[in-house]
Amino acid sequence: MNYLAINTSQSSLTVIAKKGKTLCVSEVEDAAAQHSVRLMPEIDAMLKEANLTLAECDFLACVVGPGSFTGVRIGISAVKGLCLAAGKPALAVTSLDVLAYAERGGARLALVDAGNGFSYACGYDADNNIEYAPARIPAEEVARLESCGYRAVREGDAAKGLQAAVEAKCNEIAPASALKALYLRRSAAEEGR
Repeated sequence: MNYLAINTSQSSLTVIAKKGKTLCVSEVEDAAAQHSVRLMPEIDAMLKEANLTLAECDFLACVVGPGSFTGVRIGISAVKGLCLAAGKPALAVTSLDVLAYAERGGARLALVDAGNGFSYACGYDADNNIEYAPARIPAEEVARLESCGYRAVREGDAAKGLQAAVEAKCNEIAPASALKALYLRRSAAEEGR
């Protein structure tokens, strides 16, 4: 399987290029204000390191949220553009998938900080089936779900999780035009109106 996968939904930036058994990974910490500047050079570097061209990719994948509104839009736009230019399909994975797939064993509650005492959450069973649909929930609901047997996962190996999620969900590829952001709340600007 050959693919390019990116995650721009958080403050870090992850780019994976996989060609057969060759896996090349770039992780840039604290890139939140630089996703638009750093993304394309990182993609280019990983494709070269893997000796992979876009034409050889079976699909391109990106994290569609929840997370940074700007970061998510940058990632989706980049992948859509590359897919359309190369005539390739796309795969959407969530930042919650990345957390859940980085951890194995038992029921997991993937959590991304949503600010103001809220979290973006999604509950997964031991087989990675979604049991609790993605939602923005308060700390009290997180505590209730933990008391019901979910193990909270707030951090994890971003590259490992992205690779595992992409490879597990590769049967869900679709036309690039179908990529859209997973927004579980309105933007800060919209909420401030």
